Amino acid sequence: MTAVICTYPLDMVRVRLAFQVKGEHTYTGIIHAFKTIYAKEGGFLGFYRGLMPTILGMAPYAGVSFFTFGTLKSVGLSHAPTLLGRPSTDNPNVLVLKTHINLLCGGVAGAIAQTISYPFDVTRRRMQLGTVLPEFEKCLTMWETMKYVYGHHGIRKGLYRGLSLNYIRCVPSQAVAFTTYELMKQFFHLN
Repeated sequence: MTAVICTYPLDMVRVRLAFQVKGEHTYTGIIHAFKTIYAKEGGFLGFYRGLMPTILGMAPYAGVSFFTFGTLKSVGLSHAPTLLGRPSTDNPNVLVLKTHINLLCGGVAGAIAQTISYPFDVTRRRMQLGTVLPEFEKCLTMWETMKYVYGHHGIRKGLYRGLSLNYIRCVPSQAVAFTTYELMKQFFHLN
């Protein structure tokens, strides 16, 4: 969370620059975006619009992700140890998931966690865009933004808009992250 808080202004500027449409440039570059947001959107606090949904979305994402992976791992190894598991390289008495099963469990864990926390991500993005959007005065707080998105666009086309595209990023990312985590545990003899 500390890393997110420290780098959040960079994400804010990145989102603003990415949202610009060809021909309509509010910002001429990174420095100009920083100066403009600071001058027109409340100084230093202007860089932190949408931080609350980011922080609130991190806990369920991490919790659900690790819980799902751990559950899939333990259920898989207890019900089908020879099919899904193999002896750990650092401790042959301990069964670990085969690499391709690790990737599968990590991907599933990432997809479930992303699905649960995605409305916070949508809320954060909308808040970060702030004054760029015409209805920004209706989206000043996290709850106002969630209510607005839900009321005008519903669940599927509002709070979960873009989720399928996000799966393309998060599923492989989490699959590799959990597999790397499990391999590093063996490498450092932590099993």
